[in-house]
Amino acid sequence: MRDPALPDLGGTVVLVTGASGGVGAGIARRFAAAGAAVGVAYGTGADRAEALVAELTAAGGRAVALAGDVRDPGACAALVDGCRERLGGLEHVVAAAGIQPVADLPGMSVADWRAVLDADATGTFATLQAAAPALPDGGSITLVASIEGSRPERGHAHYAAAKAATVMLARAAAVEYGTRIRVNSVSPGLVTRPGIEEQWPSGVARWRAAAPLGELITPQAVGDACVFLASPMARCISGHDLVVDAGVSAVSGWAR
Repeated sequence: MRDPALPDLGGTVVLVTGASGGVGAGIARRFAAAGAAVGVAYGTGADRAEALVAELTAAGGRAVALAGDVRDPGACAALVDGCRERLGGLEHVVAAAGIQPVADLPGMSVADWRAVLDADATGTFATLQAAAPALPDGGSITLVASIEGSRPERGHAHYAAAKAATVMLARAAAVEYGTRIRVNSVSPGLVTRPGIEEQWPSGVARWRAAAPLGELITPQAVGDACVFLASPMARCISGHDLVVDAGVSAVSGWAR
């Protein structure tokens, strides 16, 4: 199962929230491929989380499924404790849980706004706050943001605001926890998923035309970025937002 192309994280434990979703599962797989034991944390999708654990363990890794709603600080603390108890430690955390609904800003309700900010920004904050005291010196936390934190798409005002907050939260946490642990964020671009070509053909076409690398982002690519930031190779990197977008941020815009 160990991928020699990745930094060696053998002997470490990572907690990945949102791991029943496509991006979170991709992150969990890459940490397992780097040799880490993985706490597969999920709020919904228990069957997908259990299937991922079975996949990782069948390949020779160590993984456990952990249920918890990251919007609840107590549940976040329980995820941290459960990971430490069942896997024997915790060195790294990746906060990937979140939602991405579509709602035009003129008709967006306060309930719509709060639902996304609560899941994507407050949930990330609660995860970070619960995990930081439990990590050893030299540990790391990576928050999954998005290029929409600085380059919003239509219908995503709440999501873009939440991801902008996530990037700044990582920077603020790097300042406050910097004597002990490193905190960074990863901002993916348009991530591929089953059916996206059929569901949003115009958006995918515009993305491919604009991206210098001409491709969508895979969950594996996001996972590789997170593994790098957790590894000793990134030992002098903290408070950084690592953009994984096939070069789209280098061009003037893709959404028009």
